[in-house]
Amino acid sequence: MPKTSSQPHPEISQVMIIDGRNNFPISWLNKQGYCEYSIYLENVRGVEVKPTLKMVIGTEEHTRLEMEFQKDAEPTTFEGMLEKSLTTELLSRELPVISKLYGIRGYIDEVWMTPDQFIIIDDKPGNRAFASSINQVYGYCLAFQDMVKDERNIVAALRERGTDNIFWSAYFDEKSEKDIISLINRVQDLLIGKKDFIPTSNPRKCRSCRLKIKCDMKAKPGSR
Repeated sequence: MPKTSSQPHPEISQVMIIDGRNNFPISWLNKQGYCEYSIYLENVRGVEVKPTLKMVIGTEEHTRLEMEFQKDAEPTTFEGMLEKSLTTELLSRELPVISKLYGIRGYIDEVWMTPDQFIIIDDKPGNRAFASSINQVYGYCLAFQDMVKDERNIVAALRERGTDNIFWSAYFDEKSEKDIISLINRVQDLLIGKKDFIPTSNPRKCRSCRLKIKCDMKAKPGSR
């Protein structure tokens, strides 16, 4: 198996160059749907601001759930889980996924593996299925699918953080795959300067953005 080459992008933070291709965090698909200009501010221009309270709480909750899961978790390999899941149901948390083909990587909050399907779960602080949140979980599905090369169905799901409430789910079908690949290709074009980062036109998003004090492209009141 050929050796993988990997190095940080010289100008864009959080982007890795893996086998000659830009590879960005799947969480960016959520940011892109909210305001892709925020990616430019934070990762291209290098604007630094403190994390929001929601971000801090989210990180703490992720850590708590992972610690609880690890108490009873049985050590195994990813390949071992896939094989065992052909005959029984398994659960994994914080599962790392990467696709060199599409140039994305991340950690899936939770994966249910059953003999019939895989359920990819992303935890969110609320219970509304925003398009940006759906984009993110579809990105995880695509990376997972690229890794496993398995014929089982993949289900994308959003769950209210800290609860068992799965408030949205859908099969990761051909249309979902096509749409998310198109979005990923757009982000890749942004990274190489082929396209421009577009700011949101929604002033409500600007008001709640942690980067607003450093943003030069804020939406004006009355915009939609």
